[in-house]
Amino acid sequence: MKYYIIAGEASGDLHGSKLMEALKEKDDKAQIRFWGGDLMQQAGGVLVKHYKILAFMGFWEVITHLGTILKNIKFCKKDISQFQPDVIIYIDYPGFNLRIAKWAKQQGFKNHFYISPQVWAWKENRVHQMKKDLDALYVILPFEKDFFENKHQFKVEFVGHPILDTLSKRKKSKDFIKHNELSDKTNLIAVLPGSRKQEIKKMLPIFLKVSALFPQHEFVLAGAPGIDLEWYQEFFGEEKIKIVKNKTHELLLHAKAALVSSGTATLETALLNVPQVVCYRSSFLTYQIAKWIVKLKYISLVNLILDREVVKELIQKEFNVREVAQHLEYALSEMGQKKLKQDYEELRTILGAGGASKKTAQHIINALFYLNNGKTQKLIN
Repeated sequence: MKYYIIAGEASGDLHGSKLMEALKEKDDKAQIRFWGGDLMQQAGGVLVKHYKILAFMGFWEVITHLGTILKNIKFCKKDISQFQPDVIIYIDYPGFNLRIAKWAKQQGFKNHFYISPQVWAWKENRVHQMKKDLDALYVILPFEKDFFENKHQFKVEFVGHPILDTLSKRKKSKDFIKHNELSDKTNLIAVLPGSRKQEIKKMLPIFLKVSALFPQHEFVLAGAPGIDLEWYQEFFGEEKIKIVKNKTHELLLHAKAALVSSGTATLETALLNVPQVVCYRSSFLTYQIAKWIVKLKYISLVNLILDREVVKELIQKEFNVREVAQHLEYALSEMGQKKLKQDYEELRTILGAGGASKKTAQHIINALFYLNNGKTQKLIN
């Protein structure tokens, strides 16, 4: 079978690589073209465009790069038409992917969406178009199934969160401290300022100032995939911290606490049992527009899933040195460590077992099997 996969961000690259591995395990003749990153490329297939040139964040940033985005959409349509895939698999990245899906449906292609757009947060009207354009939707958060099926009568498949599979294989490395020339084995603070340059510019200067207030701890920055380590150096003045690249999970396994930008990283940090403070700041215009249209009580997945504030969220003006330091102090305290880890246990119970990538791959192949009236029966396990 021929699969065309579109992922536009670092997290999509990770989940896309696991899905590709699962598809190849079940279909030894799989031909895959994809938009993604290094991890998907390692999984095997033909890389069309790297996500580094696709990831634009926020309303204003999207507007200023609109010409590039429109050129990418035109190119993508042409590339799909030439490849003629049996199925197009979209991984999150809704602004781009839903536009392609609408066109692809009109052309007669089969559309499967893995990791739903967060329409429960904003742009809920997108659900109506999704019902028209998508042949299958695979959701990864427990409350999403109820949202789509009970509120919008849109049948979806809940496959669980793919990060569970990735994290279950992570083990603490004895050589991590030594290889990265870190001095402290017990008081590491992980700093996760995001994966896009726009957000890192907003977050990192505050995190660096906070690090100076905790001289008894060693702050270590998790370098984002696709960003050169030298780029971070421009933010360093008197406050300098170590950087590790492509070792975020290893860093978290050794960390006593973490400062985390919102997003999937908040869930990863919780599942690795690390107390955290969630921080976020965007441009003034982006924030004002978001505040007007986003219908969420929380920005972190931990709080959204548990439906209460488990981890402290510091947004915009609240994201300042004093507030971050105060709540980091609590996360490091004996009381804070105990309480947060108890809440994380509840989170793991709600998320349940793993296997998202394999479940999704099986659903996709089963759908193709029925579509082709038995022609792919040999692919079914």
